[in-house]
Amino acid sequence: MSRFFVSQLQHNQQVDQVFLASNKQLRPNRQGNLFLQIDLSDRSGSMPCRMWNATERDYAAIENGDYVYVEGTAQLFQGSMQLIAQSIKRAEPGDVDESDFMTLQTSEVQELKERLLKTLRGIKSKPLAALVEAYLTDDVFMDKFCRAPAGIKNHHAYKGGLLDHVVNLMDVAQAVAPKYPQVDVEKLLVGVFLHDSGKVDELEYERDLAYTDEGQMIGHIVQAACLLDRKAREAEGRAQLAFPPMLLMELKHMVLSHHGHLAFGSPKLPMTLEAVVLSAIDDMDAKLASFTGLIKECPNADSRWTQYFPNIDRKLWKGVKAD
Repeated sequence: MSRFFVSQLQHNQQVDQVFLASNKQLRPNRQGNLFLQIDLSDRSGSMPCRMWNATERDYAAIENGDYVYVEGTAQLFQGSMQLIAQSIKRAEPGDVDESDFMTLQTSEVQELKERLLKTLRGIKSKPLAALVEAYLTDDVFMDKFCRAPAGIKNHHAYKGGLLDHVVNLMDVAQAVAPKYPQVDVEKLLVGVFLHDSGKVDELEYERDLAYTDEGQMIGHIVQAACLLDRKAREAEGRAQLAFPPMLLMELKHMVLSHHGHLAFGSPKLPMTLEAVVLSAIDDMDAKLASFTGLIKECPNADSRWTQYFPNIDRKLWKGVKAD
């Protein structure tokens, strides 16, 4: 029997199927009774779930990253869908269809990787090409780069999301750069490739999405800058050249400034033309991906507007459906 995905659930719909569990918590209510709170997800999105009158045994029976079999009822609460569960148990392997939890299928990831390689291996600058090859020939790095998400909540929060985000930004960069001949398109493309490269180690993505200890303590911006130093040294050995110090500084600056604002976590504000472009298109791509997801997951099917989202301080217009 085909499943109902998270984005398809309706108010008061009975649910009896498998989800991916994450962020489990055992919490007391106002009366001191325990309830289990977890996030349930599939390839279409995620939603919170609560099971009332839970026990320590219920909490210990599942782990973050488990596939769980849930029986319960979907409820619309304060404009968002949640699930009230009667039972939650670890799913049997035969009950799980992995494709239900993969936003990008294997063939799509491979296609994105081929597009990435084609674009980066078209770079003519010798130092930039040598630097790129130091990353592309690192099998461990590339395996993680193609599996990592770009985030755990806000945008491209799925396996392969980082690759998807970067390839899309490369397309945008190549479309925008010819309009501004003062921008070095090859330098911009390398900045696009490297700006979130630290996320391969900042995030955990074997099953559920979470931060690693190093990710919590250091963060992907610093991790990417440190990795860039190492790869520049590798590039020197690979191509028998001295990597230009000013070019390395400019690439580091693109990594360090790509969030665009000090309040958003950038150690520096963009101060080169390429860094300005990278920050702008990165912000655009992230917002469009995030907002599209909010519209797609909105349970207000009969409204032209989503509910109000406090984190972005607005509702979103869903438009008028064509007849």
